Amino acid sequence: MKKITLLVLALIFAVGTLLAQNADKKWAIGLGPGLNNNLSYSSDKYGADQNFLGDFYISRYLNPSFDLMLDDRLVMQSDGWSFNFSGVDVNTTLLNLRYKLSNGYIFKENSAIQPYLFGGVGYMWDNLATGVNYDGGLGFKMPIGKSKNTALFVAASYVKGIESNLRGTPVTDDHIQFTSIVEFGLGSNDTDGDGVKDKKDDCPNTPAGVAVDEHGCCLDRDGDGIPDYKDDCPDEAGDARFNGCPDRDGDGIMDKEDDCPDVAGLAKFNGCPDTDEDGVMDKLDQCPNTPKGCPVDAVGCPLDSDGDGVIDCEDKCPTVKGPASNNGCPDWVTTEGPTIYFDFDKYDIRDEAKGGLDKLVNILNGSKEYDIVVAGHTDSIGTEEYNMKLSEKRAQAVVKYLLMKGVNNAYVGSKGYGESKPIVDNSTSENRQKNRRAVFEVAKIKK
Repeated sequence: MKKITLLVLALIFAVGTLLAQNADKKWAIGLGPGLNNNLSYSSDKYGADQNFLGDFYISRYLNPSFDLMLDDRLVMQSDGWSFNFSGVDVNTTLLNLRYKLSNGYIFKENSAIQPYLFGGVGYMWDNLATGVNYDGGLGFKMPIGKSKNTALFVAASYVKGIESNLRGTPVTDDHIQFTSIVEFGLGSNDTDGDGVKDKKDDCPNTPAGVAVDEHGCCLDRDGDGIPDYKDDCPDEAGDARFNGCPDRDGDGIMDKEDDCPDVAGLAKFNGCPDTDEDGVMDKLDQCPNTPKGCPVDAVGCPLDSDGDGVIDCEDKCPTVKGPASNNGCPDWVTTEGPTIYFDFDKYDIRDEAKGGLDKLVNILNGSKEYDIVVAGHTDSIGTEEYNMKLSEKRAQAVVKYLLMKGVNNAYVGSKGYGESKPIVDNSTSENRQKNRRAVFEVAKIKK
């Protein structure tokens, strides 16, 4: 029997080696006590029988979901639950496939308590017969302390027995078994499964499947401190903000999305600059040095609405052409209009005043543009209210005469001052005559 057990053990060990090419390459052994409830029965007089058992297994990691386990269980002969052992009652060697529910699909792989389902076939020896049998069960594995190599595996299983004959009565040796096994990992560990043993691994917690160097640390080809598996640009040193991609000009836009990667720019222009801040990026701006705040056209050049060569933001007359020397405004010439005198309490224009007005009309009609304001005045005789209205009528009378002669009313205005602005005191009749007047307060023309 011992030779057969050793042969089966050797075969399973060899098969496990062939099948177990995985990241960790872990072997484990388990050893511990248990309880056996013998369900042997006959047609009329045999019942349950309880004994202690010893359990020893060798386990091989296959993948995150499965282990292959060779399990040898010895049920001791004793007087009930006493420790008076008289030999081996049953020896069962089982080849079980152990399914791990903590495989990342059902439960997390690093769960503190890891449930298992297991089952398989085996060979049973008892005091009466030998033969092939099978089992199935449920177990839980829990780490012991902080050790990565030691765990407690607690399991309950049903073991199907073999048919035998006891004192002429057919018996099937079925069992319910409870085991508490301390499991030890074997060999040099590779906790993160990167192919570098823990004792030589400077980075023992590398994520699964990540390429590492000879020290077990994640590859970082460009040396930017961001491992290749997290680096969107693994061959070019970059910035962690952009998953390892570079931003050479430091404008906050990574190079592969930056239309101007070597000069700092703005996000709204895909990383290209707008030096004069006119809303047109430099590479499309035909006037890249526009003064700040000046309105520009589609190609970034400042507007010149009147086309006089003086840009609108510097043109004091942006809708009228004028030379730069006059800030874009037209050149105006100041002229003096004649002074028009009036009779007492009158606003009719005297005949002798019409000659001077006609000369002014000729000048205005020969000009492109003009700005005329006529101001009316009175002496001090009468109330202020009356004199204010009289002065307005005198100014309007002059304007009316100019308009009758063809002067454009868009450029002519009037204003009354009453008796408030005498040019001499009103103490004599001669002085009062001088104050009854209309004058050209503004008289500018553009040739």
